[in-house]
Amino acid sequence: MEREYMEFDVVIVGAGPAGLSAACRLKQKAAEAGSEISVCVVEKGSEVGAHILSGAVFEPRALNELFPDWKELGAPLNTEVKRDDIYVLKDAGSATKVPDLFVPKTMHNHGNYIISLGNLCRWLAQQAENLGVEIYPGFAAQEALFDDNGVVRGIVTGDLGVDREGNPKEGLYTPGMELRAKYTLFAEGCRGHIGKQLIKRFNLDSESDVQHYGIGLKEIWEIDPAKHEQGLVVHTAGWPLDVVAKDNTGGSFLYHLENNQVVVGLIVDLSYANPYLSPFDEFQRLKHHPVMKQYLEGGKRISYGARAICKGGLNSLPKMVFNGGALIGCDLGTLNFSKIKGSHTAMKSGMLAAEAVADALIAGSEGGDALNTYVDAFKASWLHEELFASRNFGPALHKFGPLFGGAFNYVDQNWFGGKLPFTLHDTKPDYACLKLAADSKKIDYPKPDGKLSFDKLSSVFLSSTNHEEEQPCHLKLTDPSIPIASNLPLYDEPAQRYCPAGVYEVVTQEDGNKRFQINAQNCVHCKTCDIKDPAQNITWVTPEGAGGPNYPNM
Repeated sequence: MEREYMEFDVVIVGAGPAGLSAACRLKQKAAEAGSEISVCVVEKGSEVGAHILSGAVFEPRALNELFPDWKELGAPLNTEVKRDDIYVLKDAGSATKVPDLFVPKTMHNHGNYIISLGNLCRWLAQQAENLGVEIYPGFAAQEALFDDNGVVRGIVTGDLGVDREGNPKEGLYTPGMELRAKYTLFAEGCRGHIGKQLIKRFNLDSESDVQHYGIGLKEIWEIDPAKHEQGLVVHTAGWPLDVVAKDNTGGSFLYHLENNQVVVGLIVDLSYANPYLSPFDEFQRLKHHPVMKQYLEGGKRISYGARAICKGGLNSLPKMVFNGGALIGCDLGTLNFSKIKGSHTAMKSGMLAAEAVADALIAGSEGGDALNTYVDAFKASWLHEELFASRNFGPALHKFGPLFGGAFNYVDQNWFGGKLPFTLHDTKPDYACLKLAADSKKIDYPKPDGKLSFDKLSSVFLSSTNHEEEQPCHLKLTDPSIPIASNLPLYDEPAQRYCPAGVYEVVTQEDGNKRFQINAQNCVHCKTCDIKDPAQNITWVTPEGAGGPNYPNM
């Protein structure tokens, strides 16, 4: 098919913190050199920030480097952290507060800010546009462009106006465009679907541990002003997940923003073993614990969302570059799980890649080569130093559980500064950690009360998720028979529980036979199904641009 095309020096896929920081740094470097570099950012969300979801306690280190005058420029960092409270929840009614003396130093948040990452990305987009970057929201990058030598030369955006069978709709069809580039940076976020293809095509993960993931579920609440303490950060470990054992682990957060708002969430490690576990329902019952209930009771829930996070750290980083481009941010996997922070690391990786690209273009490169100077700069940066110091954090929790793994991490971080003379590894992929249903205990989740806990569909409604219904399903089954023929008898088809949006259902038909139903309209683009399906039978691809959630300030 002949497609229209546009040409740029650099195309960036994804308007998150990594992609936008890269775009800004490219333009800054060009201006410093008195040169011109054309930069285009494509974003699948309906607007910049629509698909951004993070806790988020934000460390401003990278932002200080990118825009030293960010306060004067009006960056939306309005709530500085005042206090950290950390609890171990022992059961549904009791908790132990961890003394500061025994908290790993990576969990100390002095000098950090509680923010909406979506709003920070909107602000970064304004700065990028002021510098001359072209940003196109509502356009989903569907696949990478390759030349005859297998070099990445840009991306193709998805077709618009296609029906369920893939046929053009009369009067509505618009073919995707080719966005050609000398260099292409992929900043799609965790489990980026093109990034996943590139890792496989170029065998980028041949020397790294497997990537590990969690699913983060988050809500925003307006609470009683008498219960609000702006700047308070609360973290918990343990109940409703495992307190000592290592099979089903995770942790929660509750952050006090401005305007009597708090954000509350749960991160569940996707290495969990019990196929009957539902991250969504674990989150709902968490909010009934006294540590959480003391703030939320009498409040109003105003937003909901979910997103997978990369937490493998340095051990799981694939090779960063290939001919014609690079992976940055969570497409690469730079989140520092020991801090539960990935925004500053994503920004820094984008800035390092941008500097390598800018230097090459200013020197006259026509692109197509591997950006090895990006790799060298990464290894010499504080980003690598930080990830190296935290390399044992995740594997320790997986091997030893939250209690003994937490003790190991306290010693590693506080006594040795992350410089123990050995590295722990976890090479078992998350999807392979599920036990058989026959060997697992069913979990009886309480019904939501409509005050603190809620059902999936009302939650998805709050995410403002929408997809054009007459389009091909973006959740692809390699073998459509596997959910009922294999996953159901072996694991009681866990997709109906691990999805936080009610996308997957096992429906009993009139004749008594079971049918696997995909409600793609509900999808909040968390990518959990692509990660956790035990048969690795589900592939998430981008739907039409502007589809998915529309988060206002997550």
